[in-house]
Amino acid sequence: MLVDSHCHLDFPDFAAERDAVVARALGAGVGRMVTISTRVRRFAEIRAIAEAYPQVYCSVGTHPHNAAEEPDVTADELVRLASHPKVVAIGEAGLDYFYDHSPRETQASGLRTHIAAARMTGLPLVIHARDADDDMAAILEDETGKGAFPFVLHCFSSGRALAEAGVALGGYVSFSGILTFKRSHELRAIAQILPRERLLVETDAPYLAPQPWRGKRNEPAYVAETARVLAQAIGVSEAEIAQITTENFFRLFSKMPRDDV
Repeated sequence: MLVDSHCHLDFPDFAAERDAVVARALGAGVGRMVTISTRVRRFAEIRAIAEAYPQVYCSVGTHPHNAAEEPDVTADELVRLASHPKVVAIGEAGLDYFYDHSPRETQASGLRTHIAAARMTGLPLVIHARDADDDMAAILEDETGKGAFPFVLHCFSSGRALAEAGVALGGYVSFSGILTFKRSHELRAIAQILPRERLLVETDAPYLAPQPWRGKRNEPAYVAETARVLAQAIGVSEAEIAQITTENFFRLFSKMPRDDV
């Protein structure tokens, strides 16, 4: 079984055929999907999708792009919403200095709020980091000093130093379709040096479809291709990478039930 640890099934791209998208994922051996929140104020939509499909779970949080829209979100509110049985993670939150859609100080403040919620709930924080390696590493080190919390560096496209810093602090690293791109040699090299027990795969659908579908809409079924390339990069079989990443997923996303796995 494979797991798509990060997708966005609430996005309009899937509205017309969400049932078919989930069915194709299941047909491809993807037994769990986590649809990720980007706005707390739209959490009801995310929750409804997770409730509609037994294999779909969700997170609650505010994307750094939207941090300025939701500066009043508190850790207590995140904790309250995360009590729903279908919520298995906090986020996604983080730093995005590529687009800078929200002021950097607002992004950092929001990230720290989400870290507090992850620490309080024990749920993993889904971290978005783009062009902000040094600041992200500094915040993670500072906050871990206040008390450990579980986290994953999602859709990893940063440098080796951030990957190593994240793992050293107890975090996981998740690879998306970017890993399959022809020019992603450095990313595949990073995957090779990371501990296997800290590797995850995801789609970030509808974005970043892996190489065979690059430029088209991504969907959870395609996580199988990312897993195949990750297996090649670290020198294991496809069956082994499925076992490795799925076990890692359930270890990190510990609230996720395994009764039918």
